[in-house]
Amino acid sequence: MRHRTVSRIAAVVTVAAAAVAVQEVPASARQVDVALEWYDVTARTLAAAGAPTQITNNRTWAISWLAATRAVRHAPRGAFSDAAVAAAVHDALVRLVPAQTAELDSALATTLARVPDGQAKSRGLAEGRARAEAAVAERANDGLDPASVNAPFPTPAPAPGVWQPTPPAYSPGIQAGNRAARPFLLRRADQFRPGPPPAVGSAVALRDLAEVRAYGSATSTVRTQSQTDVASFWYQGSQPAYVTPVRAALAESRAPLAERVRFVAVFNVVAVDTQIATSDAKYAYVAWRPVTAIRTGAVDPDPSWTPLHVTPAHPDYPSGHATYAGFAEQVLTDAAGPRPRAAFALTSPTAPGLTFQYGAWGELTRDNVNARVWSGIHTRTADEVGVRVGRAVARHDIAAFDHLLR
Repeated sequence: MRHRTVSRIAAVVTVAAAAVAVQEVPASARQVDVALEWYDVTARTLAAAGAPTQITNNRTWAISWLAATRAVRHAPRGAFSDAAVAAAVHDALVRLVPAQTAELDSALATTLARVPDGQAKSRGLAEGRARAEAAVAERANDGLDPASVNAPFPTPAPAPGVWQPTPPAYSPGIQAGNRAARPFLLRRADQFRPGPPPAVGSAVALRDLAEVRAYGSATSTVRTQSQTDVASFWYQGSQPAYVTPVRAALAESRAPLAERVRFVAVFNVVAVDTQIATSDAKYAYVAWRPVTAIRTGAVDPDPSWTPLHVTPAHPDYPSGHATYAGFAEQVLTDAAGPRPRAAFALTSPTAPGLTFQYGAWGELTRDNVNARVWSGIHTRTADEVGVRVGRAVARHDIAAFDHLLR
């Protein structure tokens, strides 16, 4: 009995091995991960010729990868899926970043040369292209182009607690137009608006300003070199800063291609909605920045006080860096758990020569919160509330994401 069973197993293994041999593909083709390949193409495209506004770049990521998600959601693996992902991301990027068409065409040719010719490849190409065209069309006139994002904002009259343009440029408020843009999944921009910032003169407000005054000054005597390094490192923009952490999670994932493509789409859909929610809150409360409060406030005003880094031209509450970190931590944790399997290195254009190692997504959030205080450009309350707003938007959008796939 045992001998006959072993013989049958051996026969099945022999047949299976023969089938695998017939379907064998070159090693070079097996080693290429189409999700990582086109993740890197997208990152290079936006680095080379992206929009000048962060949310517009997140929009480009979101549209491109939402198209790819739809194309492979129920698709067979192999030639169809590889062709569909490449075609969807390529065609969406060509429409949204036309200056990079030659580079994108070259990248598509590289992918397609690796995919075996046949009906599956042809159908995958057609599906990806159709999904890209539809995804771009449905987001037309959504208010996320750079001109709409930076729609003029009239400066309010000076008053305690009210935002005013900040030194040295004293530029008018920017990114106010985000609050009028069309979200992907939020019902309205103020859906997750937090409560108001601490009242001027309250114990919390005074504590916040005392911390920024001491640790965020350009001439601080209490801020350590390591704190200065963190502040300088995270002075960089959030969207490019999180390209590497997201890639680390994508590279480690053992999930099917469709789920990995979906992860990139989710991250950037949430990024757009979080920034819309952030803008809503900032311009609803129009809270003054620390530099204004410290220079002109009623408590020991110091007209010469200067932050370590130049203050961005929009209100304090909540912190946009913190909302971005909050949603990013939530999405990454939902997809990959609280930490990657291996620590990853991160660099920053605003801190040349520094390389930080991160072993948990929450470490990125921690450093973002501290950095904005140590830079002298946000209160800690604005940061901590920002993290909560970002997490709330992420939880909502993750739960609602499949509505975008119908």
